[in-house]
Amino acid sequence: MQLFVRDLTVIDFSYLCPIRGMVGESWIVDVLLDGGLDEQNMVLDFAKVKRTIKNTIDDVADHRLLIPTACSEIRWQQQGDRVWMDFNSLQGDIHLACPAQAFALIPTEIIDFESVNAFLQKALKEALPENVNGIALTLRNELHETPFYHYSHGLRKHDGNCQRIAHGHRSPINVFENGIAAPQWDEYWSRRWKDIYLGCADDLVDVDELELSPQTSVSEETHYGFHYVAPQGDFQLAMPKKRCEIIPHDTTVELLAEFIAKTLSEQTPDSSFKVIAYEGVGKGAISVKGPKLNAQLD
Repeated sequence: MQLFVRDLTVIDFSYLCPIRGMVGESWIVDVLLDGGLDEQNMVLDFAKVKRTIKNTIDDVADHRLLIPTACSEIRWQQQGDRVWMDFNSLQGDIHLACPAQAFALIPTEIIDFESVNAFLQKALKEALPENVNGIALTLRNELHETPFYHYSHGLRKHDGNCQRIAHGHRSPINVFENGIAAPQWDEYWSRRWKDIYLGCADDLVDVDELELSPQTSVSEETHYGFHYVAPQGDFQLAMPKKRCEIIPHDTTVELLAEFIAKTLSEQTPDSSFKVIAYEGVGKGAISVKGPKLNAQLD
């Protein structure tokens, strides 16, 4: 007997890629279970499916930085609950020192649907009841008709897993100028924030203040340093400057929508802008700026 659940959950995370550097992603998860019937004549109650599988995926992958530990471009070491990570990419070197729960260590050379699927299935087999004989996952992107960007960030003030300094999202954007869809601005932001790290100005520190691995060698000319202490621990990151944009405030989706609308309004002061900014799949924020608000809101 098989039981399926589509759109069970969304994994928002970042991963390290030798070509693209740090990449923010959002993957939708579909599930197919194969097993015998329990005493209720069910493979597994739908409520339990959603709760058990979603909680397991959240625990091991969601809002983490996925690390391909078999990749030749990576060095990592763990002492207690702290992990040091060094990664070489075509976009520049990336260095982190964070609590272990900020990472998902995946034994693969590259992060892709197949490697993450195997990683999640192993975790799920340990969490599901004995009558579940098999589990198949489908990991997929949301299909977008408009441009989108991949961004990574961390939210120091967040009391949940968003405080992890390197997690991310794959997000579409819709901009309206004077009440009319403006695809040229959608495309502009998708290029500007392609595989970007959005860093909060309050989290900036000199890179020589970071306590990274002993072999780390970075300079103020090439890298930004980010450091903060949050409820889950001490987070430190050195990112290539060319892959960062510094935002003058927190990088919540609400403030990012505000930042985009304000930037556009300053560039084109005679126009009003409505910005619909997404944080991954199916959620986001709306901001409106400019002199023609009534037309913009209609």
